[in-house]
Amino acid sequence: MRDAPAGKAHDPALLPGLLLATFGAIAFSGKAIIVKLAYRYDVDAITLLMYRMLFALPLFVLLAWWSGRGKPGLSRRDRWTILGLGFSGYYLASFLDFAGLQFVTAGFERLILYLNPTLVLALGVLLFGRRVRPRQVVALAVSYVGVALVFWHEIGAVGSNVALGAGLVFASAVSYAVYLVYSGEEVKRLGALRLTGWATSVACVLCIAQFLLLRPLSALAVAPPVIWLSILNATLCTFAPVLMMMMAIERIGATLAAQTGMIGPLSTIAMGVLILGEPFTIWIAAGTLLVLAGIWLLARSNVNA
Repeated sequence: MRDAPAGKAHDPALLPGLLLATFGAIAFSGKAIIVKLAYRYDVDAITLLMYRMLFALPLFVLLAWWSGRGKPGLSRRDRWTILGLGFSGYYLASFLDFAGLQFVTAGFERLILYLNPTLVLALGVLLFGRRVRPRQVVALAVSYVGVALVFWHEIGAVGSNVALGAGLVFASAVSYAVYLVYSGEEVKRLGALRLTGWATSVACVLCIAQFLLLRPLSALAVAPPVIWLSILNATLCTFAPVLMMMMAIERIGATLAAQTGMIGPLSTIAMGVLILGEPFTIWIAAGTLLVLAGIWLLARSNVNA
């Protein structure tokens, strides 16, 4: 994976890469909208997550097989690492996120998840003793002030369960940050697509097993719109964004792809207002701008390190 060279606006890969990153971020941000729509049909988080992963499983198994063609098989160490990363990065993170969405708006959920780079930085300090520069501290402060603004607005507009929902979504972000911190070496060994394919396949199996353990088979009977929404979630908002973001990174680099992905929270808020009828106030706008500004400052501080 490469970073896009500075000053090469004529690079023929630049525009396709930017479009892939943009559409990938928008498609992934639609996940929260689909989940909120499905909750209107009296379905619980465990069942809804199971259907999403059931439909996504064949796609990610195919991805793992395709990206591993002609490469050495998985070692015992690789299999245990994939199992751990799949549990943390895709199973636990997904379950906590789906559970939290029962209590918070889609826009607020996306803002919390967008704090992920700050959590990766914090884990680096706690686990590996990395130093934090003053510029990074400022970036973290700006981001969390933005989330705090939206949090206080949500408490007044939605209710006291916002704290529970925000805690669950934040725990989801922490779980995914753990995946990112520990997946670096395995990405170099297996490649990003192969690791994502296998780790997500593990998560799909865990989600299906969780449903079979905790719910009777009669719980499979859900409203037809839940099935169609789950298919849409598995394909357009789960599998497709993974491919688009990986293809974008190959063309324009991880840094520019991540910066382009800042459109994600904005698209979630816009879809929340237009599709779900969620409120949009000056406090939400201010909080969103602060979060985006903080993540942008953090990205710039990493580039200039």
